Amino acid sequence: MYELIFWKYLDEVYLNHQEVYEAIMEQQTVDGLEQLPVQLILNRIASKFSKWEKVDDSSWKNNQGPGAFQVNTTAQSIQIDCYGTEGKTMDSLVDIMEEFKCPLYDPQVPMRYDEMSE
Repeated sequence: MYELIFWKYLDEVYLNHQEVYEAIMEQQTVDGLEQLPVQLILNRIASKFSKWEKVDDSSWKNNQGPGAFQVNTTAQSIQIDCYGTEGKTMDSLVDIMEEFKCPLYDPQVPMRYDEMSE
């Protein structure tokens, strides 16, 4: 499993990414994060992966090749758990979230990929 996490800071806010990640994993509301258009994001993912089998409201499976993923949401975050998913598929998910100005936090590294990261 490979975990992708996304959130968006309010203007002029920049917090410790690992602490934000840990709060999100505990389902806590984090001061300084924007509310996300969760349903729009889920609709965009469903549209992009329309050829994949939609297993349930938040899970997709590729019947034409490797990979599956599950999307977990809060009002402030999107977590995508990828199972055997190819890099190009994960890149597509990251691209979708970039459309909503939500950069990737990769907890495996750990690193957030946004303009403020060094």
